[in-house]
Amino acid sequence: MATAIQQNLVSRNEKYAATFSEGHLALPPAKQYAVVTCMDARIDPAAAFGISLGDAHVIRNAGGNAKDALRSLVISQQLLGTKEILLIKHTGCGMLTFTNEDAHAVVEKNLGSKGKEELAGLDFQPFPDLEKAIEDDVKLLKTSKAFPDSVAISGWVYEVETGKVRQIV
Repeated sequence: MATAIQQNLVSRNEKYAATFSEGHLALPPAKQYAVVTCMDARIDPAAAFGISLGDAHVIRNAGGNAKDALRSLVISQQLLGTKEILLIKHTGCGMLTFTNEDAHAVVEKNLGSKGKEELAGLDFQPFPDLEKAIEDDVKLLKTSKAFPDSVAISGWVYEVETGKVRQIV
C-alpha cells in the first residue's frame, strides 16, 4: 500500500505531466553552470536563485558540501560542459549544530553496534563556522586538478530568514 507521501507524488505528478511541455530541453544545462547547495527543505533553489528548468545543474547534499558534490561536479563540468560553479551554503544550517562525535553517538544509540560499525570511518563533515566552511569548500574546488582554471567558482550564503544571498568568496 502506498504511503500518503507516495500518493501525493503520483497525484501531483499527474497534474504536472498534464501540462508539461519541456521535453525538448537539451541534456547539458543551457546556462552552463552548476549550483551546489544544501538539502535543507527551506531552500527552493529554482525560486531563490532564479533557475529555470534546463538552466543549471543543482546538486544538493547535507551542508552544500563540495567534497560530497565532487563526483557530480566533475560530470557536470567535464561531460556536460558547465563553466561555472556556485557554492551556496545557508544560515541556520544543521551542519553547524553537531560534531562528528555527536553524529556517531546518535547512530550508535539509534542503530546499535552494527550501525556504528558500518559508519565507523564516516566523516559527517559538520562545520562550526559558516563563512569559513564556504571559504574552505571554494578553496577545495579552486585547487582541485579536476577543474580547469577557466571554471569560475564562487561561494555564497543564503539567508533562510530573509531569502537573500550574499557573496563570501
